[in-house]
Amino acid sequence: MAIRQLDNDSINFVENLDFFANQVVEGFLTGLHKSPFHGFSVEFAEHRMYNNGDSIKNIDWKLYARSDKLFVKRFEEETNLRCHLVIDSSSSMFFPLDKSSHYNNKLDFSLFSSACLMNLFRRQRDAFGITLFSDKIELHTDAKVTKKHYFRLVHELEKKILERKKINQKTHFPNVLNELAERIKKRSLIIIFSDLQGSFEKVNELFYSLRNLKHKKNEIILFHVQDFDKEGELNFKNQFYNFIDLESNEEVKMNPFLFKKEYQDSQIKTYDFIKLKCAQYKIDYFSSDIKEGYANILKSYLIKRSKLF
Repeated sequence: MAIRQLDNDSINFVENLDFFANQVVEGFLTGLHKSPFHGFSVEFAEHRMYNNGDSIKNIDWKLYARSDKLFVKRFEEETNLRCHLVIDSSSSMFFPLDKSSHYNNKLDFSLFSSACLMNLFRRQRDAFGITLFSDKIELHTDAKVTKKHYFRLVHELEKKILERKKINQKTHFPNVLNELAERIKKRSLIIIFSDLQGSFEKVNELFYSLRNLKHKKNEIILFHVQDFDKEGELNFKNQFYNFIDLESNEEVKMNPFLFKKEYQDSQIKTYDFIKLKCAQYKIDYFSSDIKEGYANILKSYLIKRSKLF
């Protein structure tokens, strides 16, 4: 299904965003049956394996008839994981701006990934909330597990997808993350989507600000969202382009082909610096290409969750 081709004027996009997320997650979980991670399909579905001593009243006999295995139903009161999706919505996340591109921009990728994760959270009976930020927090919700809450957040993601892009919105990690640390009262799994654009000083500010969240015993997954082809490798034709900084609106005319090797070396140093900081703060780091789909996002969450239980 190509979600970009939906007619937003004639179709309720919220239902289709949920449908899109559901299709992605269903396909992902089906794939787990055939992969080395097949154990997740039991542990992280809406059932768990029957253990001696469990009440037989909770056995799913219909599932037993299909699988010849005993599973017991899981209920909402079994929830003991809270997840917060924290999404950078600053202007640099609008790249690439090319509407003819088959792929989403970085913000769309993060929003679609979040919709898929929320669908998976519901299946796990995990409570979840979202936070959208640029230089300040634009939206923050508490973590809940109800169906009504899920569809409210799907609607918020849809509004952000359709929202007119605001150029010159910068990222300011210290203000945002310090406020977030105050708002999140209970220990949680915090999943951050950001392109981490900026100088070493700015990236260092991010990790300095994450200390408050880590100090409160929160677990953190950091998805470094990029268009690898253009931003990571600088794969452009051998010609001059006008490059515009979406956050500052500064413009420079140059032939990127002439600076490709120098740029790639600087990117490697940046990646190494980020990985080092993540290792120091015990943060799970994943470099995420917007062209690679959502399976790695979902798998990363399940692997992290398996380590917490």
